[in-house]
Amino acid sequence: MTIELITFIGAILFGILLYWRESNGNGLYRFINKLAYSKELQMKAEDKKGFIYQQSLLLRIVYITAFFLIGIVITRFLIPIDLATISLFASMIVGTLAGTYIAAFVFKSGEVIDEKSDSFEDVLQDTIDKGKDFIEDLKSKETDVTQESQEITEEVQEEVKPEEKSARERLKDKGLL
Repeated sequence: MTIELITFIGAILFGILLYWRESNGNGLYRFINKLAYSKELQMKAEDKKGFIYQQSLLLRIVYITAFFLIGIVITRFLIPIDLATISLFASMIVGTLAGTYIAAFVFKSGEVIDEKSDSFEDVLQDTIDKGKDFIEDLKSKETDVTQESQEITEEVQEEVKPEEKSARERLKDKGLL
């Protein structure tokens, strides 16, 4: 079980490497395409499709399986020890396939981030500007409220006139005390 897990993890890394390598250049696929097809059916110069890169799931499985079958046959002839078992073979195929999809996800997310980075900066700047406007509105409303409260207190103070004499003094003036 341990050797299969190590093989699986190694196959994932191999799949990532294979996808990355083929995304940079597809010379082998282009060469085989030139050998297999006539001039009219050959792929265009700007086409980036490869064995793994920009292929459907079924064709990826076929190409990866064929690659590992050829590798196992060569290993059998060079090393007569039975190293390539079915479980290792299956874990290599599944790991490589998973690695290609992980790499595709990373590349695609990188492209989306690059495309959206300019618009993200614009959105962020708009948000900051709206926040500043909101804070200024709050400050202006706060000053309006404080001005209104001062006017109200002045009106209340004008309405309430302080009496000049206290009640005790008025009673004394009337002679009641």
